[in-house]
Amino acid sequence: MTRPAPRVVEALNAALHRLFEERSSLHLLGEDVHDPYGGAFKVTRGLSTRHPDRVLSTPISEAGITGVAGGLALAGDQAIVEMMFGDFAALAFDQILNLISKSVTMYGDRVPMPVVVRCPVGGNRGYGPTHSQSLQKHFVGVPNLALYETSPFHDPYAQLAEGLDRGPAMLFEDKVLYTRRMFRDGVVDEHHRYALRGGSTGWAHVSPMDGTAADVVLICPGGTTHRALDAARLLRARGIAAHVLVPARLYPPDLEPVLPLLADARLVAVAEESTEGGTWGAEIAARVHTRIWSQLRSPVLQLSSADSVVPTAPHLESRVLLGAERIAAEIEEGAARSLQPRAPAAPPPVAPLVAAGSETDGAGAGKPAAAAADSAGPAAGVPVAVPKLNNNDAAYLVVQWFADDGAYIGEGDPLVELETSKAVEEIAAPADGHLRIRAAEGSEVGVGDLLAELLAEPPAATAPHTSALTASDEHVAAPVPVNPSVAPPAQEPAPAARTHVLDRAQQGTAAVVTRAHREVPVAFAAVEVRVDAVLARLRTLSDETGADVGLPEAVVKAVAAAHPAFPHLFGTLVDERTVRLADTVDIGVTVDAGNGLYIPVLRDCAGRSLADLSDDLMDFRMKAFRAEFTAGELSGGCLSVSLNTEPGVLFVQPIVMAPQLCMVSVGGRLTRLVLEDGVPASTTVVTLGLAYDHRVVNGRDAVAFLRAVADALHDAERLVECVDPQ
Repeated sequence: MTRPAPRVVEALNAALHRLFEERSSLHLLGEDVHDPYGGAFKVTRGLSTRHPDRVLSTPISEAGITGVAGGLALAGDQAIVEMMFGDFAALAFDQILNLISKSVTMYGDRVPMPVVVRCPVGGNRGYGPTHSQSLQKHFVGVPNLALYETSPFHDPYAQLAEGLDRGPAMLFEDKVLYTRRMFRDGVVDEHHRYALRGGSTGWAHVSPMDGTAADVVLICPGGTTHRALDAARLLRARGIAAHVLVPARLYPPDLEPVLPLLADARLVAVAEESTEGGTWGAEIAARVHTRIWSQLRSPVLQLSSADSVVPTAPHLESRVLLGAERIAAEIEEGAARSLQPRAPAAPPPVAPLVAAGSETDGAGAGKPAAAAADSAGPAAGVPVAVPKLNNNDAAYLVVQWFADDGAYIGEGDPLVELETSKAVEEIAAPADGHLRIRAAEGSEVGVGDLLAELLAEPPAATAPHTSALTASDEHVAAPVPVNPSVAPPAQEPAPAARTHVLDRAQQGTAAVVTRAHREVPVAFAAVEVRVDAVLARLRTLSDETGADVGLPEAVVKAVAAAHPAFPHLFGTLVDERTVRLADTVDIGVTVDAGNGLYIPVLRDCAGRSLADLSDDLMDFRMKAFRAEFTAGELSGGCLSVSLNTEPGVLFVQPIVMAPQLCMVSVGGRLTRLVLEDGVPASTTVVTLGLAYDHRVVNGRDAVAFLRAVADALHDAERLVECVDPQ
């Protein structure tokens, strides 16, 4: 069995232990760094136990801690300072600027100053304005001070060792990275690989597996890595090949190893989480311009977070901090400016597109296949057809038009949103023109159907909507007074009915539910499971690993453990007698952060540890807050789990998400009074439910499957083992 890669926090901890074994003069100073606490983020766990004389838990005084570290360095020792939160480095700025960095060269001879100040930085954790900042830019350009940032590509031992040897230095550690796994063996995912350029503290170069040359090179510090990778995946789906560069050392930067790559790219972008103005990204852009200005096709694109403090509320925090969607959108816009000329303002009329699935007559003229497009009449301008967005759906929901009928639209402007069974996709205008809408909001459209036309001239005004009744129908329906000489009493207008309009996310959910109930003959079974033992083991596992492992991860792992005995429950119905079985256990989980229901997919649940699954699930929750899921993250599951673990929830009957055959539900914890050897005792239970496609699964199998999941939950130690049961 291959041992999973360590998380970044584990790699940092291992690096510190190694340095303390190698360097007898090394000290660590910080608040609450002693065991069993081991620092606010557990980076220093175990150090005080093994080196009690050299690990010092200090009073709350960042300036004092840093000043002592400078004194240790001047006396010939070495020191690492831990800021509990990087924001508090502002309190130590005087010591860093005026003592530690200047002492290197202000005494006539060069004086070694082996001091590294470690700073947990960054947002996306809901910690609020004073605990979420990225302060790297405030230390760029301080003479003699080197700046590093952790990344999932670079060994933190190399960064800390170099920082101490060339000292002084600062190591910025994005808090979101702590629970992320390190990348190794040159592999990022099925589409991307990486290689190090310039040594162990050089650059990580992420590129497509197929060797595609870079349309765009995106430079980012380590804390922005995963957002940059998500943006690269989004851009790949849009036909733009993006390479990503991540440095181990932020300042002074060594651009030599990557200059050829930057010179060949059509667009270079720098993305960072700090606010704009005097940033590390601006420093990189200036150096790139200086070195290869004549080879650049456009100015370096600089991307930063909004000019704001970092809010505590997740939905507000996501609007402030730089995210993958915005990175991809701005790069796409920048690439369009540098790659493509703008289309003419008034394109000539063209014949309608022949879409996939259209009928063709003997002369070769195309006719849209859907009735909605048939009734729309011939296209008189540039047609906008429904693209194929995924392999799961043949029809999509029209969620929202971004412009009114008749409005003038520019090429590339957002035009309409379509909801698939997995995600909401935005369709851009393929040309300039006046919009004629052919598919109404809330309607279903098939691949190739006509959504709209972009006309050279404004469309003629449409006739007002008329009643479906004919004139004779209206005459018959009109009330006739009993006494013609007496006028009927005046009738008060009926009060306007109160309405609630579904938002676009809920409309998408409604479409999926409607399809599920229409296509899948569902049945349901439920069992009650005692979970005291597994909850206790999960608490100790969380302490052991630093991951926040809970009942949702345990249920997913227990469901995956049942796969060998019930493979057909994880399959897909091909026809009335054939089920395609899944090769790997990829399980979808429901995530609802208040802005829509998502079902992202946890990959290879049978072969991965609970801590791994916890890391991914935490990432899913943050992406749900920011609504940043990619289509790839929301597709490919062979079975789903509906998580409804709020206290007091008895049980939940889920739907089956076609083409899957089953969905498991887990309710909230409930307290039951039971007899243990004749003595009343309380126990904690949850209800597991299974909605299943009755064409494939019968009640006997459903109950046996639930009992197998319950048995796996009872065997907590087996769940903790990262062993593929197959």
